[in-house]
Amino acid sequence: MSEVSTIGLDIAKQVFHAHGADARGHALFSKRISRGKLLAFFAAQPRCVVALEACGGAHHWARELAHIGHEVRLIPPAYVKPFVKRHKNDAVDAEAICEAAQRPNMRFVAVKSEEQQAAGLVFRARDLLVRQRTQLINAIRGHLTEYGWVAPKGRSHVAKLADLLEEEEMASSLPHAARTMFRLMLDLLADLDAKIVELDKEIATRAREDEIARRLMTIPGIGPITATAIAALAPPAETFTKGRDFAAWLGLTPLQKSTGGKQKLGATSKMGERTIRRLLIIGSSAVVLQASKKGAPKGSWLEGMLARKPRMLVTVALANKMARIVWALLTKQEDYKAPVAAMA
Repeated sequence: MSEVSTIGLDIAKQVFHAHGADARGHALFSKRISRGKLLAFFAAQPRCVVALEACGGAHHWARELAHIGHEVRLIPPAYVKPFVKRHKNDAVDAEAICEAAQRPNMRFVAVKSEEQQAAGLVFRARDLLVRQRTQLINAIRGHLTEYGWVAPKGRSHVAKLADLLEEEEMASSLPHAARTMFRLMLDLLADLDAKIVELDKEIATRAREDEIARRLMTIPGIGPITATAIAALAPPAETFTKGRDFAAWLGLTPLQKSTGGKQKLGATSKMGERTIRRLLIIGSSAVVLQASKKGAPKGSWLEGMLARKPRMLVTVALANKMARIVWALLTKQEDYKAPVAAMA
């Protein structure tokens, strides 16, 4: 009887499904396993490749299976989908994962440690609080509009509305129940501001203590938040063969729609790590805005782009360029050196 060489594991909260195959890809078993019996099942299996989709909980189970002695590979769900046959159930998904893992040119996701996930959680928490703050500000502005109080967009203008609510003459024009609810929302807004400030301090501290983050902050447009996000969320630089691959992983490269030997590039793919991509675009927009007001360095790439391209296009192109510079700095372990314009 052939020995199992690859097991495709479809994970969930309580019920899992394992599909085992030999080196030739022939199916050996397809088994439904409960959560409590999963590790015992794999401990009884010979040491082999265990493949999972890179989804929620995958890194935890990858670490647990690696401790048993298995070689664990995480596959992006988009790369598993082409191997799914008709219908969709746990058994079919596990078989597709097993088949995808046996492809010689398949791409895999690096397994994260608990420390890496904890560092990434800082940014996830901050993003959540910022979204909640924006939602709360919009709610306050929207509800006040119903009473004829209108404020311009922006977080700074909400403070003016809060001051008006404290004035007895203005507040008396609102029903008592409305004043109570507005003060409640403003108190929640103040709490969110305080928590975001605490997280910003935590991120700044991490940036000062981390050598990689300090090196990345030498790049114009990259601050403590972006630098520590890259250090926490990005895989090792050696994972990518060139800077363009790293930019493509972030979703900053154009979609290709080429055929018949004719190259045709579309819009930016946006298929990749959205947190780092968004932070790089925010940083590049700050650089472009400053260059638009004060002027870019004479003879620089940015000056030439701003002279002939729309500002938003230049912003995304600069974010792409920054991603490639990030890869180069991480690979060479050097600080950023500003390019010198060629003399005429």
